[in-house]
Amino acid sequence: DWSDVLLAATGLTRDHMPRLVEGSAVSGVLRKPVAEALGLPQVPVAGGGGDNAASAVGVGAVAPGQAFVSVGTSGVIFIADDAFRPNPGRGVHTFCHALPEIWHRMSVTLSAASAIDSVARLAGFSSTAEAVANLGDGQPDDPLFAPWLSGERTPHNDPSASGVFVGLTHATTREALVRAALEGVAFALADGFEALGSPQVEALSVVGGGTRIAGLGPLLAAALGRPLVYRDGGETAAALGAARLAWMALEGEVAEPLRRPGQVLRELTPDKELAGRLALRRAVWRRLHPALSQTFQELSP
Repeated sequence: DWSDVLLAATGLTRDHMPRLVEGSAVSGVLRKPVAEALGLPQVPVAGGGGDNAASAVGVGAVAPGQAFVSVGTSGVIFIADDAFRPNPGRGVHTFCHALPEIWHRMSVTLSAASAIDSVARLAGFSSTAEAVANLGDGQPDDPLFAPWLSGERTPHNDPSASGVFVGLTHATTREALVRAALEGVAFALADGFEALGSPQVEALSVVGGGTRIAGLGPLLAAALGRPLVYRDGGETAAALGAARLAWMALEGEVAEPLRRPGQVLRELTPDKELAGRLALRRAVWRRLHPALSQTFQELSP
């Protein structure tokens, strides 16, 4: 529903606003000139959903406790909820889901695959695929990287935050820089997971093109402490979810499409030894933002 308080604060009324519908409901019909231009009949148009809510419909994160991790330009941890559970103090997003009678929470790190791409480019690799091809396990004294190239949302809610390397020496290799970037993204997503309250989810489905980055999956599973489930269609989950919402709007049926999340291609369980090594490095990494927040503000334009 629209908030009368917020509308009044912006000098608007309900008369200015469009009708609200559920994501799986019909919002209207394609206008005739547009239908003719596209070569389509005047089909109904579903309410639809944002990219992450649609991705959840695509991979089946539609019941309380179901969750996914998305690695794209940004990184997202998404969990479906049975109630409104806001946490603005830690930069947690809370919204209506794209389906009736359900909510969702999200943590967002603003630079994920985009940060890895940037470090790979700065390190002189021709592509991210080349950069991650032969990284190895790394060393305990390898540098740390904070991927806050566009500021950070969850949990710091700090637009002035910027990317940081700590621990560079004459011996640092370009491979070590890329390893640090992968770790930094995994640590940032783990921070977001904790901001969500470290919910008791059994596993997280994986969506987004960044899931193809070699070596990132084991780091994510170990840092999050949860198995990762790779599903058929996970890379294009948002488009699949949008199509399902349209299907529901046409058929008037919510349950049937959601009984069929993408087929499981593989499941990645956390490696205990890797988790132990990452925990030691993350304990140091988590001190970076408190130590540098004042510096970020002073450097911010």
